Amino acid sequence: MTREAVRRVVLAPDKFKGSLTAPQVAAALAEGIAGVVPEVEIRQVPVADGGDGTVDAFVAAGWTRVTLTAPGPTGVPGNTSYARHEATAVLELAAVVGLEKLPGGQPDPLGASTFGLGVVIAHALDHGVTDIVIGLGGSASTDGGAGMAQALGARILDVDGHELPHGGAILARADRLDLAGLHSGIASATVTLACDVDNPLLGPAGAVAVYAPQKGADTADLEALESALTRWARLAGPGFANEPGAGAAGGTGFGALALLGAQVRSGIEVILELLDFPALLDGAGLVVTGEGSLDNQSLHGKAPIGVCETARKAGVPVIAVVGRTLLAAQEIRAAGFTACYALTELEPDPARSIANASQLLRQVGAQLADQHLTP
Repeated sequence: MTREAVRRVVLAPDKFKGSLTAPQVAAALAEGIAGVVPEVEIRQVPVADGGDGTVDAFVAAGWTRVTLTAPGPTGVPGNTSYARHEATAVLELAAVVGLEKLPGGQPDPLGASTFGLGVVIAHALDHGVTDIVIGLGGSASTDGGAGMAQALGARILDVDGHELPHGGAILARADRLDLAGLHSGIASATVTLACDVDNPLLGPAGAVAVYAPQKGADTADLEALESALTRWARLAGPGFANEPGAGAAGGTGFGALALLGAQVRSGIEVILELLDFPALLDGAGLVVTGEGSLDNQSLHGKAPIGVCETARKAGVPVIAVVGRTLLAAQEIRAAGFTACYALTELEPDPARSIANASQLLRQVGAQLADQHLTP
């Protein structure tokens, strides 16, 4: 690979979680590369896999950021946003009702709700959106998407006909589901869930057993939530409870499948499709992708792998730049990467590597430019 051969480099990293956003990673790499080969065209296309950072990636690609106020997981109003282009909107669950939206970081495993997500969906529908993509991940609740449905007009009633408040555990009292007031825009909208987990709603591999402990649930909470979601599933659509992805985001996948007619797709595949990533590869001689940690989990549909597979189909070699890697050199090559640069190779101390990530990325950019883009 020579300088003459490579006229365009595409930078398509995901975020370095806890350190830099995807646009910041791309900008630092671009600066390092440009310092060595200023004549090379650099296209910055930050990506995401549906989790936090997804909206930022689309805004960086030129989509419009729509800002609004919506209830967080415990009902406390907060600022949030989604990305829009024409009649398509990309929403990010984590940016509305995610763990980082918990007041003071205090978990509420029984009472947290997805109501705020439904508020954002309704806002998009009210403003002419017909195609909705929801990035699932980082949720603070285990309510089976019930709160989301309530915000969109569904009524969940107890045996006395009283509407239930929001939360997961309260669904144990659910007796009837009234969808007469469901938002009229849902019927004509296309809803896609950008999701990389295939958990069912219930059981040992379900939303409660696998993910609720990460949201502060103890043993008693787990029993209460499993019972509540079992009851909710019977009301909302038992046929959807075992669908792959139904257990995503505390069962939000189930609620969207059963009540919104949603479909589940690989997060990074959806994002790359919406960004028209294959077209951006035209004329490129190299793609650089990456994330904070390249490990075994990365191999199961995370952003760098999706970018690598798409680029290789177009015949473009791919280099990974990561905060750290837990994969052996053979595994990295088997995944399709030409090379992998880890910031820990320059700064072994994790805390200093995270704190100085921008500077280290500029160094890595210069290093890979010298080794792959110069004669």
